[in-house]
Amino acid sequence: MRNGWRIEERVAPAGELHASWPSVEADPAVRAVARCRPTTTAVVLGSTQPVDTVDGMALASSGWELVRRRSGGGAVLVDPDDPVWIDVWVPTGDPLATTDVTAAFAWLGVAWGTALRGLGLTGVDVQGDGPGACTRWSGQVCFGGVGSGEVTVDGRKVVGLSQRRNRRGAWFHGAGLLHWEPTRLLGVLALSDDERSAAATGLRPAAAGIADVARAQGLPLVPTAESVTAALVHALS
Repeated sequence: MRNGWRIEERVAPAGELHASWPSVEADPAVRAVARCRPTTTAVVLGSTQPVDTVDGMALASSGWELVRRRSGGGAVLVDPDDPVWIDVWVPTGDPLATTDVTAAFAWLGVAWGTALRGLGLTGVDVQGDGPGACTRWSGQVCFGGVGSGEVTVDGRKVVGLSQRRNRRGAWFHGAGLLHWEPTRLLGVLALSDDERSAAATGLRPAAAGIADVARAQGLPLVPTAESVTAALVHALS
């Protein structure tokens, strides 16, 4: 525990990490933050995305897991350490809780922004309640568009957020990219060759990796999954 937050590291298959959060289920009245480390690479679909968003044969060939989360947004490719996957739980009635689903992201986006600035990055911006920049691929790929509370560096998305709710509170998923190469995910989506090429061209400038930005900005210390996690936990607590 730190300043009212229960802090955890969770290591499990991506499907299991999305399916339940045992400590929250046991004690939902306490704020919680967890670094989530999937044991295998997985394609995670948003709650409303059809399964045929993914090319089944390409997925089988990759050996990756297919998972559906119960929060909105587009597909995300998750590896054990990239993106930096950090979940946050806020109980109903907590001062951070709000019934406005869009505004609910604001404080968490601010915390992510504070964390990245604390690591030395410049050009960090947190998206407000209004619409952010989107590519034509934002409905399929999470990092193709910017939503409320999400974080950009020099206009390129580096942190994606989503949430799910029940009567006990709100569960936020956060994904901070260390590196960005959209062709890995696009390679298993059900797209024609022309669509895949166009998507890669459109998505490359839409997002960026935190580590890659740090190198480009000449920072002496390049952020890692561990340092990003520590910075966010510090910003929250």
